[in-house]
Amino acid sequence: MASTTHYTDDLRLAHLLADQADSLTLERFRAQNLKITVKADTTVVSDADTAVEASIRRTLSQTRPRDAVQGEEMADSGHGPRRWIIDPIDGTANFVRGVPVWATLIALAQEDEIKVGLVSAPALGRRWWAAADQGAHTGRSLLQAQRLQVSRLDQVEQAFVSYSSLHGWVDNGRGRQFGNLLRLAGRTRAFGDFWSYMLVAEGTVDIATEPQLALHDMAALDVIVRQAGGRFSSLDGLPGPVGPGALATNGWLHEAVLDILAPDPDPEAEDSLVIARRAAPRPV
Repeated sequence: MASTTHYTDDLRLAHLLADQADSLTLERFRAQNLKITVKADTTVVSDADTAVEASIRRTLSQTRPRDAVQGEEMADSGHGPRRWIIDPIDGTANFVRGVPVWATLIALAQEDEIKVGLVSAPALGRRWWAAADQGAHTGRSLLQAQRLQVSRLDQVEQAFVSYSSLHGWVDNGRGRQFGNLLRLAGRTRAFGDFWSYMLVAEGTVDIATEPQLALHDMAALDVIVRQAGGRFSSLDGLPGPVGPGALATNGWLHEAVLDILAPDPDPEAEDSLVIARRAAPRPV
C-alpha cells in the first residue's frame, strides 16, 4: 500500500487530537487560576500542559491502542514500530506569560522516521501539517489547505534567520559560530520555538536553528519542513530530529550554514562569548 494512503487516517486523527488540544489550551490561556510549577531542569510546566497530554493519550489509547506514545510530561507507554510523539505546549514560557506564540506538536514515527507531523497554534489562528509523500500544508482543515514550499534563496548573505535565544549557543560552545551566522545573514529575528521552523516551511524565513532540543520539540517540525522541500538535521548534519540541536533550511543553504556552525577544531579554545557571559552579573 502506498504511503500516501497509509498515513491519511493518521493525519486525520492528528487533526482531531489538535482540535481537542486547542480547546483545552485556549480555555486555560491567560486564566487567573493557571497552575505553574518548575521542573527539575528549571523549565516551567502548567496544568494546561499536563491536561493536553493526558487528553491526547486517552484518545490514542482508544483509537490506536497498539501504538506507543512518547510525550514531554508523562512516562512513555506502549511499544512497537509506530510511536506518537507529543509536545502538549511548545513554548510554555510564552503560554504562562500570556504571549500567544505557543503550539501543540503532534508527530507519528514509523521506526525511526517521522511520517506525520502537525503543529497547531490556536492563539495565532494557525495550523501546519504534513504526511509522508503528501506534501506540507497550512490552513484551517484538511479541506481548507494551502501547499507549503520553502524559498529558493541560495546566499547566506541574503538569508532570513530565525532563532530562540543566545544562551544555549554559548553553553553549547558554538556562541562564536552562531554570532558569525547572525552577522553574515541578511536579516535576523528571534521568532523562536516552533514558529521559526514553520516560517521556513512557508518560505518566509530561510534558516531556523537551535542548539538544545528534545525529540518532542523537533519531531513534528522535521516532517513538515522536509515535505515543504527543505532540510532538517542536527547541527552536525545528521538528517532528522536526532538532536541535540536542530538546523532547518530551504535546502539550498544547508551545507553553507553547517560549515558556519561547525565546532572549533581546537577543543581547548574558549569562546569569547563564554568569558563575557561568565563575567556578566546575574539577574537577581
